[in-house]
Amino acid sequence: MRIGELATRSGVSVRALRYYEEQGLLAAGRSDSGQRHYAGPAVDRVQLIQMLYGAGLSSRTIAELLPCVDAKVNTPESRARLAAERDRIDQQIDALIRTRDRLDAVIALTTDPANGCTIVHDR
Repeated sequence: MRIGELATRSGVSVRALRYYEEQGLLAAGRSDSGQRHYAGPAVDRVQLIQMLYGAGLSSRTIAELLPCVDAKVNTPESRARLAAERDRIDQQIDALIRTRDRLDAVIALTTDPANGCTIVHDR
């Protein structure tokens, strides 16, 4: 399939697909006229890449993990790398929860007229 069809089927922009190729995350064959052609499994590959990006992994980390996925190899190193990424995400979640809790406390203070804060009403 051509790059436009892959973009449509995977829900990813053509620009993103070209970026994935530049980063070594996605491979394309070329026609005689130089057009990119992708095999059917490319849709699944792009969806996996999107999922890993969505989980906060960098293109470098994804590039390091994809050969294990391609070879269907589950090494202690790849599991450790995935666990480290999960731990990093957990730390970010914890920090966001603390920030949200602080924000909730500030909101509670500013909405209570007894605390002496000036309440500004929307006009």
